[in-house]
Amino acid sequence: MRHNVLPPLEASRMNPLLDFSGLPRFDAVQPDHVAPAIRLLIDENRALIDRLTRAETPATWGGLMQPLTDAGERLSRAWGIVGHLHSVSDVPPWREAYNAMLPEVSGFYADLGQNLALFAKIKALRASPEFAALTPARRRIVENDLRDFRLSGAELPEDRKPRFKEIQEELSALAAKFSENLLDATNSHAEWVETETGLAGIPEPVREAARAAAGRDGREGWKFTLQAPSYIPVLQYADDRSLRERMYRAYVTRASELGKPEWDNGPLIDRILALRGEEAEMLGFANFAEVSLVPKMAESPAQVAGFLRDLAAKARPFAERDIAGLREFAARELGMPTLESWDIPWASEKLKEARYAFSDEEVRQYFPEPRVLAGLFRVVSTLFGVTIERDSAPAWHPDVRFFRILRDGSLVGQFYLDLYARETKRGGAWMDEALTRRRSGSGIQHPVAYLNCNFPSPTGDRPATFTHDDVITLFHECGHGLHHLLTLVEDLPVSGIHGVEWDAVELPSQFMENFCWEWDVLQGMTGHVDSGDPLPRSLFDRMIAAKNFQSGLQTLRQVEFALFDLLLHSEFASGRQTVLDLLAQVRREVAVVVPPPWNRFPQSFSHIFAGGYAAGYFSYKWAEVLSADAFEAFEEAGSGTGSVLDADTGRRFWKEILAVGGSRPAIESFRAFRHRDPMPDALLRHSGMIETG
Repeated sequence: MRHNVLPPLEASRMNPLLDFSGLPRFDAVQPDHVAPAIRLLIDENRALIDRLTRAETPATWGGLMQPLTDAGERLSRAWGIVGHLHSVSDVPPWREAYNAMLPEVSGFYADLGQNLALFAKIKALRASPEFAALTPARRRIVENDLRDFRLSGAELPEDRKPRFKEIQEELSALAAKFSENLLDATNSHAEWVETETGLAGIPEPVREAARAAAGRDGREGWKFTLQAPSYIPVLQYADDRSLRERMYRAYVTRASELGKPEWDNGPLIDRILALRGEEAEMLGFANFAEVSLVPKMAESPAQVAGFLRDLAAKARPFAERDIAGLREFAARELGMPTLESWDIPWASEKLKEARYAFSDEEVRQYFPEPRVLAGLFRVVSTLFGVTIERDSAPAWHPDVRFFRILRDGSLVGQFYLDLYARETKRGGAWMDEALTRRRSGSGIQHPVAYLNCNFPSPTGDRPATFTHDDVITLFHECGHGLHHLLTLVEDLPVSGIHGVEWDAVELPSQFMENFCWEWDVLQGMTGHVDSGDPLPRSLFDRMIAAKNFQSGLQTLRQVEFALFDLLLHSEFASGRQTVLDLLAQVRREVAVVVPPPWNRFPQSFSHIFAGGYAAGYFSYKWAEVLSADAFEAFEEAGSGTGSVLDADTGRRFWKEILAVGGSRPAIESFRAFRHRDPMPDALLRHSGMIETG
């Protein structure tokens, strides 16, 4: 069915999702705008594709690829706004609007990926004399498109394409439902503390937030939730062991059969895995992991498994030392001969305080939000020769701020900053794009990013204060943002983060984390929330001494997740074992701490079931190798000056990594920056996992 197509100006006046003249109109867009706008844009794209695939349409860049990119961007921009609002304002009207159109959007992209006539046109361009004259970026776009067509089922027999399309549509719906179940299950649970004695050990700002949460519900006492700013401090600080146990049990059984049946992600996981396996078989691959690795740096599941197992072997002695030390301390100092999973964060915090004489809460007081943001912006400005200034634009919540990035007085890009946790906002931290840099007929379109976190919000007149881990998270997401915002590529499909291999996309984000451990960075971004005094050097030295506290355990935990993900998508056979059986198998191989049997971690593993990391979670550890090695260049440059904020090295990192986006293979970009292949030595050194005599 074709929908009425209005002239662009009239359409944009009536529907803000169809206004592509500038920034998203968050002050005007409403859920009832979604269906008309998205259907109109899908129709526009279908009509264009019909014209492009006719025999008389030339298989040229200007006649084929450019109009395809232009129309595709309009749809992706509008749908991107809808998806963003679904993530940050997951109220019923937006959830309904998103889910109502998700099948149609998924169906369109599934049809697009299987369009044999369009595939043939792009193959004709690849075979034409013009291809050799294209820029390297445009040649890469063509090659990527041909690869993606093959992975989208374009070469399947016509009678099998409808089934392939059904799989894509169902997988999209399942991913959305997985996230919604997890959010609903997270928001449904609360622990109420009625007396002051039940709060022992919990930091004052967390108590204040819990009292405010109770007040919003019209109740006395303190309300603790499963949202990270509430849950993590309880597990880390609460002396009430039964409270920790109740919180832990509720958290690790979220969205499982142990809770409300309508929120159980278990059946969704089984269905997702079955559909991914069917998809892989249809495409001629042995398993979904092989499909996932085609556009990545890694070459095979066996190579990834080898990388993870080698890392586990290197980390295991340190992890065993970590847990043995913790158990000995807990038995000797805490009177706890047995440590349960809900005791480990609490006992670890006690051990860290005893060993290094500070707590995360003490450090938090030195990281008020205004100082942290100023310090972050200073790092970015020093390294990359830009300035960051406050800007204004309509946003989706009053807490959201907007900034612009300038170089030599000219606009480079802009970004929204949404820092605080809300019940209607999905958990975690992430960067997403609103606009991507590209050249059009009217000139350069400047990129715009969303930076989202889930930090505690300010209480009363005091600014929000961040733990050092929060600061690291903020720098991480900023790294993703810089990758998107500082690109110089002018062709959208390989601009910024577009076209970057998935196992390299974390390089800039993890690279930025390293600066959070440098004195010349921290001394300029701290000030006690009450006195304004900067972070004492003695406290910083203790933080450095504690930097690799339990790094062995943390590394094995990430390897456990990554290996589980890989094997789940390469060796798992549902008829012979369950998902939990496979997880137990992986834990027997690599873990030194095993959670209770009722732990339902897979049901909340949204990275791989709803976040695009399927058979790709290993990317975090691989990117850590790349990022640590890249940061070592700054350490080398600063060895004589005492500062890693080396502008010359920063310009090279910008030129060879950030500016080129996905316009060339990531390994080529890394080699251009480091003049060699990546090596794991820096990561092991940074993690304290090198044996010393």
